[in-house]
Amino acid sequence: MGGPAGPPRDRPTEEETVLKLSLCNEVVRDLPFDRQCAFAASVGYDGLEIAPFTFSDQPQDLTAVDLAAISKALKAEGLACSSLHWLLVAPEGLSITDPDESVRRRTVEVMRRFVDMAATLGADRLVHGSPKQRNLEPGAEAECRARAVECLAAAAEAAEAAGVIYCIEPLASRETNFINTLAEAAALVAEVDSPGFSTMIDSSAAGFEEGDVPALIDRWLPAGRISHVQVNDPNRRGPGEGDLPMAPILAALRRHDYQGWVAVEPFIYEPDGQACAARAAGYLRGILETMR
Repeated sequence: MGGPAGPPRDRPTEEETVLKLSLCNEVVRDLPFDRQCAFAASVGYDGLEIAPFTFSDQPQDLTAVDLAAISKALKAEGLACSSLHWLLVAPEGLSITDPDESVRRRTVEVMRRFVDMAATLGADRLVHGSPKQRNLEPGAEAECRARAVECLAAAAEAAEAAGVIYCIEPLASRETNFINTLAEAAALVAEVDSPGFSTMIDSSAAGFEEGDVPALIDRWLPAGRISHVQVNDPNRRGPGEGDLPMAPILAALRRHDYQGWVAVEPFIYEPDGQACAARAAGYLRGILETMR
């Protein structure tokens, strides 16, 4: 699939819907960023969730000029930067659980830099997934967890100061052995105890690990623990490309007056990223249309 097929579609007003759709930009990272924006707008997204590694293998070094260019490309297409995610993929060698204090110190510096970057780009959320950079070492789980809490508390402090929220993402046990459920994430949020720190729900991970995604939303969204949403299928393809129905998930978000972003984050792109992204937008927009 090439570039945008036509002009951007009219998007719903705030009065018509409170759910805003965002596309995780690594899905179309084969395109230059300005074309990512044009494509996303043309198929019905309201924003992009940015993975810093798509810009550089040293994304913490992006300059004010670089960030201004990113903002300009987004605004040219009427898009917002909804959030940042895949935070610790690059640079290499980061970890919030490593016993080497210098590694953790460098990791926290990068996390703080991304907090500042999110604020500069107008994003109000950061999503900390990065499973390989948070694994607990077998036999030393308690020590590793304590190190992780210290690092995440530092990120939360920076987020609070910047006016954004740093979200720990519960991930399936097939990906990491640290924070696999919403309950575990909620306990961690309570332990850090900062307005700059929260959790979120990823429908693929939650569906795989815990099963009933709408029930999880019913439990944790009214409790103030879900600050961001990503949608995909437990088979790691896009929403609508597997057995997990999205209508009950969107209905649960509506039921509790969720007014944040719903970010599309598939990991398997068939036949390619653009086709997958366009299909997801059409599928989700169709569901939202029936809810009006």
